[in-house]
Amino acid sequence: MSTFEEELIRILPVIRRLRKISLLGKKIILEGEENLIKRGPNLIVGNHIGSYKDITVLFEIMPRTIFFTANRMIFNKKEFNFLIKKHLRRHLKDLGVFFYRLFTPLRIYFVKFISTNIIGVGTIPVDLEGSKKRAIIKCQEYVESGKAVVLLQGTGRIIESNPNPYVSAFRRGPSIISYNLFKEKGISVPVTPIAMFGTHLPFLIPMKIKVSVGKPMFIKDYMTDNFDESVIRFRNAMEKRVQMLLYELVKPSVSVRT
Repeated sequence: MSTFEEELIRILPVIRRLRKISLLGKKIILEGEENLIKRGPNLIVGNHIGSYKDITVLFEIMPRTIFFTANRMIFNKKEFNFLIKKHLRRHLKDLGVFFYRLFTPLRIYFVKFISTNIIGVGTIPVDLEGSKKRAIIKCQEYVESGKAVVLLQGTGRIIESNPNPYVSAFRRGPSIISYNLFKEKGISVPVTPIAMFGTHLPFLIPMKIKVSVGKPMFIKDYMTDNFDESVIRFRNAMEKRVQMLLYELVKPSVSVRT
């Protein structure tokens, strides 16, 4: 049986073509590349505002194999098609339905390819409406074995009603994984914070996608004698760090005249 890495190598040519299509007209500007962890256990957290484009960007910038959690609906062709139609309609209204039908051959190929191969490359399914315990345990196993796991925070779109529409409130998952591995296994997992801006614009709209990678964070710096307090402190710190990285990306530059 092939390993996840071997399966990824097998389908890499197709993934590269899909990446080019999904980022058509967009250019990635990367800051903080030196902060990326090239080997060993690693959690990667960041804002999630651009649906599949966020994942594509991470595939482009990462110097190693990375593993994702994903909505369990993506593993089913019918449910995946429903998600695509919903995404296009949300962003493009009636024009979204037009594009959904216009690109039917490409969409069918894309959905079949992703839903067929997503398990083989080690993607972890998450029930967004139910318990996350099984996904958390699987993530811990991956990280403990030296893998890099991406845990994006958000719904894959901008929610205007949120206090910070571009950085959704972080969930407890990354903190719990970090805490458990430190307390139970003695593994101090580096958590890499990443902020992305520009992935929220629809497909085919030209745009510079800006990405900022922060220095790794460790739960041991936020630990107390209480589990809940430790998890909450680290969760809040990660969320704040991503907010600051995003602010640095989008803040207007000030020119000083002499």
